[in-house]
Amino acid sequence: MSTVKQLEVVKISEDGNAVIILDQTKLPNHEDYLTLTNEKQMWDAIKLLQVRGAPAIGVFAGYAMAALAQSLKELPYAQFQQEFDTKADYLNTSRPTAVNLSWALARMKKFVADHNDDVHQLCSDLIAEAEKIDEENLAMNRRIAEYGVTLLHEGDGILTHCNAGYLACLGYGTATAPMYMAQEKGMTIHVYSDETRPLLQGARLTSYELFKAGIDVTSICDNMASIVMKQGKIQCVMVGCDPHRCQRRLCQ
Repeated sequence: MSTVKQLEVVKISEDGNAVIILDQTKLPNHEDYLTLTNEKQMWDAIKLLQVRGAPAIGVFAGYAMAALAQSLKELPYAQFQQEFDTKADYLNTSRPTAVNLSWALARMKKFVADHNDDVHQLCSDLIAEAEKIDEENLAMNRRIAEYGVTLLHEGDGILTHCNAGYLACLGYGTATAPMYMAQEKGMTIHVYSDETRPLLQGARLTSYELFKAGIDVTSICDNMASIVMKQGKIQCVMVGCDPHRCQRRLCQ
């Protein structure tokens, strides 16, 4: 059984004062990392898609608020909470429709509201709370992998669209999670990755991360999906789903 080979996407610095991210706008040609120390840099990272994918943004938001809190640790609690909430509300404007972003920021704000004692201890505890968000996301992705792999068979061809791999979701990813689990179990699969116009997340990111992990992948233009299906090369389609957007479209 092999393990998924992947890049680090989001993490907090060793001193807890910064968030380090893989700049996804530079992939696949360059694997560049950014060290973000203030809310403007963090806001830009979300807005400019340097960090992207709902789960990854949620984890990023947790670590971002934990890092920003470190610069406020000398303030009295009431002022600390006010500044903390202001920074969180500002980050939330970077992508108001991102459910994981607003959820993680609200969770960190509630944690501060529920721990109104020693600010220094609170700042340490915020890092631990952000790590919990990260760990919970990884556990969910693993469960998706374990359930999803039961749908796959030896030799399957799988079609995917956009990017719902570890670059967007961390861990096993979501839509790609069964593919990585299949690889770990030694199954032979072949993935056909739609390029995904106009930003080419499939060609630039999904194909890149699967190839880097050692999974057989072919990047195809979006128009080819029906052709590879007609040729009998596809036995399964796995794509990511944004429940907020799907719910909105179903109601229209």
